[in-house]
Amino acid sequence: MGVRHVGGGGATLLLAGLALSLTACGGNSASSELEPAESIARADLIGADETRYGEVIIGEGDGGLIVQITAEGLAPGPRGVHIHEVGKCEGPDFKSAGGHWNPTGREHGFDNPMGAHMGDFFNLDIGEDGKGSVEATIDGAALKEGDNALMDADGASFVVHAGPDDLKTDPSGESGGRIACGVFELQKFEPTR
Repeated sequence: MGVRHVGGGGATLLLAGLALSLTACGGNSASSELEPAESIARADLIGADETRYGEVIIGEGDGGLIVQITAEGLAPGPRGVHIHEVGKCEGPDFKSAGGHWNPTGREHGFDNPMGAHMGDFFNLDIGEDGKGSVEATIDGAALKEGDNALMDADGASFVVHAGPDDLKTDPSGESGGRIACGVFELQKFEPTR
């Protein structure tokens, strides 16, 4: 279990994958219309001063979740990013988001022999232009149903930290303060016809 990077294709790859998943679920008829489905979770990344810093989109794929993180307007450098266990983002410190999403009870980080949390990611690298993106999959997770469902009774959020994640120190990788947060909301994926 854990996060795997799947390349730099941007939101197009994520949405194309979702369209294929919906097509596969649409029946055997080649002429069947794709119906809108509540199939993604989306979070706007907002700073304590209400500045928008990007978004995170999550959809279901084969055997797990597909995640697309897109950021802008941040200072250059690596940032720790994580899914957090509570769908609440109260500034200025965003502690209301709770700890990392960890339904399997592991420790933090890919370099930790007891890790990683399902909500752990590799660092988001922000370029000189203030932008960065990551695509990844979370194996064994689901959006709404099952033991490792992201959208449980108290929801989930996504947090951007001030510094890099060391990928090993429990519970949060020494990644510093929380500078942006977004609450995931279920949304309908509208396929292109």
